Amino acid sequence: MLKVRVENLSVVMNKTTILKNISFNLNEGEIVGLIGPSGAGKTTIVKTIAGIVKKKEGLVEVMQSQSISNNVLMKLGYMAQKDALYYDLNAYAHLKFFGQLYNVKTNELKDRIRKIMKLVALEDEAYKLIYQYSGGMKRRLSLAIALINDPELLVLDEPTVGLDPILRREFWKEFKEMKSRGKSLIITTHTMDEAALCDRLVFIYRGEILAFDTPGTLLESSNTATVEEAFIYYIEREGKVKS
Repeated sequence: MLKVRVENLSVVMNKTTILKNISFNLNEGEIVGLIGPSGAGKTTIVKTIAGIVKKKEGLVEVMQSQSISNNVLMKLGYMAQKDALYYDLNAYAHLKFFGQLYNVKTNELKDRIRKIMKLVALEDEAYKLIYQYSGGMKRRLSLAIALINDPELLVLDEPTVGLDPILRREFWKEFKEMKSRGKSLIITTHTMDEAALCDRLVFIYRGEILAFDTPGTLLESSNTATVEEAFIYYIEREGKVKS
């Protein structure tokens, strides 16, 4: 079953074309990675899927709906590239607030907060005010908030930025575990070693898709050994830069 379907998506901001003819999809129980450098258009894509940015042309269907209704939002977990946190609150208060916002049952919420705080390695920092958090701790809390409603679909924009290698590995273990439970994930990154962990990859550059396929197929078709080399191959093949 398709969880996200994007067809011929175009986005224009201030008379500048940000995205042009973007098409890809996400299946149930799958991780799709949006791969590209900063400014490629990855964030605009996920914001459009989450209903934050308005499309100009094309189709964006999320969980069989072409509008981001309240019912869709209740099943969606979104983590923005920039943390949106309340600096005078602690982490526990954040998770309690968002859990109540998502109508998580009171008798389930406390246990869910405990498990999520352990997952993101913040259980010892649960009552520290956010202004005392480091950048990496803020990212970990942002992911925790995205998970609080046990969403069917996770849309994560650069979720591992600022994390140390050990915690980043733990995050990916959890992403794989979520996938095994039928969750669907869209993850943006410009870190090429994370790309090989995805089921399928969208290579995006300057607002256009260069390729969309499995990591293995992209490596084979480009006759390259790494995702980074494959990405460069597709840029050069499309004539985006001089060889």
